[in-house]
Amino acid sequence: MRRKASLILLAFAVFFTALSPLMRWYAFPRLAKIPANQYQDMVLEAKNATLIDYGTMKAKTVPKVTVVQTLKGNVEASEKIEKTAGRDVVVWDSLSYVQGPDGKMISKIPERYIFDAHSQDPVHATGEMVDGDPVTREGIEFKWPFLTEKRDYEYFDAQTRTTNPIHYKGTQNFRGVKVYYFEQTIPWTKVQFPRTMPVKGITRESLAKTGTSMWYTTVRKFWVEPVTGAPVYGEEDHKEELRGGTLLGDGKKVTAFAGNVKMREDYIKHTVDLVKSNRTLILLLTSYLPWGFLFLGVALLSLSLYLEARSRRPGDPAPTQAAEPEPVNA
Repeated sequence: MRRKASLILLAFAVFFTALSPLMRWYAFPRLAKIPANQYQDMVLEAKNATLIDYGTMKAKTVPKVTVVQTLKGNVEASEKIEKTAGRDVVVWDSLSYVQGPDGKMISKIPERYIFDAHSQDPVHATGEMVDGDPVTREGIEFKWPFLTEKRDYEYFDAQTRTTNPIHYKGTQNFRGVKVYYFEQTIPWTKVQFPRTMPVKGITRESLAKTGTSMWYTTVRKFWVEPVTGAPVYGEEDHKEELRGGTLLGDGKKVTAFAGNVKMREDYIKHTVDLVKSNRTLILLLTSYLPWGFLFLGVALLSLSLYLEARSRRPGDPAPTQAAEPEPVNA
């Protein structure tokens, strides 16, 4: 009976020991993915910012500029792309809407970001764009890969339509969460005017005819939770200028926008709580279950060997019975 039990335990030990690496190296890369229907929004603010007054073409200080950024998963578009891509694809339709202290629109920039649901690598397909302009992204945008590493990554900048390194600067603690801090600097670069301008009658094409150009620079900062690859906080030191042309005069420039753009406090708390929850799910697949199965397999193997040893131990000798006395004949 003991030997039969030891064989059963041995079979379970082999099963759980083999399941441990399979969970980490086979199941995790296939099960961990961004849902195609994900929706999230975020509000950022730049207080005491500099903003252009298009009526006077002069810069002024305003109490606050608000940036509302939304990401909406387009399930129909992702399913269509998956048929030809042969892998799980996520399509995010993004909108960055900037408004002044009076609530009026300053700019709105739509994007379509297409990427692999598992690795977050960009997927090139029809419809990939920034503000209506077709683009071919390289590198990441918005989100880092699962199990982010302590290294530099290539990060796509939507305003310049270029990819540049974003540098790992160290490990920090942010609101009780271990994070990797990344920073990217985009030098002054000539960029496109938005297609939607805040003043009626002014278009990208009409501005181009004046010879006036827009220039942009930023220092982009992200604090990324490494297990999920999700930023828990971000901010930018953002500057835009109008330069030259008949609007300003040759060699002249004016600040169109300048400010330190930061996530609003209530969105920071919501993001940290969400990332903590998702982190537990990822750790189940990468750490808790693989190590748990390995320890269980070792324990079952030890118990199996113990029972096998007990079954092979020689039995105790049978007790010697005293012979009954025989009758004595008189």
